[in-house]
Amino acid sequence: MTNPERDPHEVALAPGDTACGVEVLAPREVPLGGPRAMTVRRTLPQRERSLIGAWCFVDHYGPDLVSETGGMKVAPHPHTGLQTVSWLFTGEIEHRDSAGHHAMVRPGEVNLMTAGRGISHSEVSTAGTSELHGAQLWVALPDGSRDVAPGFEHHTPDPVIGDGWEARVFLGSLLGDTSPVSTHTPLLGAELLLAAGTTLELDVDSSFEHGVLLDRGVAGVAGQEGKPGELVYVAPGRDSFTLEAHEDVRALLLGGPPFGESIVMWWNFVGRTHEEVVGFREEWQAQVDGVADSQDVRPGRYGVVVGDHLPPIPAPALPNARLRERR
Repeated sequence: MTNPERDPHEVALAPGDTACGVEVLAPREVPLGGPRAMTVRRTLPQRERSLIGAWCFVDHYGPDLVSETGGMKVAPHPHTGLQTVSWLFTGEIEHRDSAGHHAMVRPGEVNLMTAGRGISHSEVSTAGTSELHGAQLWVALPDGSRDVAPGFEHHTPDPVIGDGWEARVFLGSLLGDTSPVSTHTPLLGAELLLAAGTTLELDVDSSFEHGVLLDRGVAGVAGQEGKPGELVYVAPGRDSFTLEAHEDVRALLLGGPPFGESIVMWWNFVGRTHEEVVGFREEWQAQVDGVADSQDVRPGRYGVVVGDHLPPIPAPALPNARLRERR
């Protein structure tokens, strides 16, 4: 999914129990474009908090009726320095990329694309999809890994089931299950379902910071109430915390140790300096200027998306200010 924002850090911070290391991050609605724009709720990045572990971007969308929004039709666009993590609750999306991968994104199955030194891809909801609902997540690659070759992994986690709860661990380890998907920093990603009235104590790595994205239902997260669409941040230093479902709850749990590196993130690029990101943009524009069919994209860092004929998305103009480093 492409990020249409020129300044991706304009998201509000709701009042939270910051004294106990728990904050509630409120979403900002962002249209993805088009005459019947599909709108997403963005909770990362923002001015007060750019990352949770290496997680640097969280978009949450739906449930949206395709007949009203037009669905998802994201033409070929570039990425560098990151991994994309796609997780659906409802619907189906077709993925194609310039490394030759062609796959479907389906509920309960994770698709992780590594951009590394550069990749381009497209995402289009399938003709049979009537409703779209899910999350698009980005992970910043550490300096030692950000120039790796592009790659793609798919995994269908088995559910872990307990009294009043169910979990699917798509990255890292939780509740006795471990995902085989490769990451370049320690990460945690899981979908959690809790029946109303359930309290689930999560044993976690105390070196991790965590974020709980509430998709549906109101829940207590480490003693702080979160509502649908909000991301509840829990600081490092805890080896466990509780989720209390005040209603039937579905949530995504994200985590990792503090990233520890400054990044410059603009449009679809994660770099380290303003000049580097400017260079990434120039290389993409050199490949796509004047191109009306993605199969005519010129050779370069980002390659050509195999089998996609949509016109590639040109990069927006850079802001009239130096891009800032974020931590």
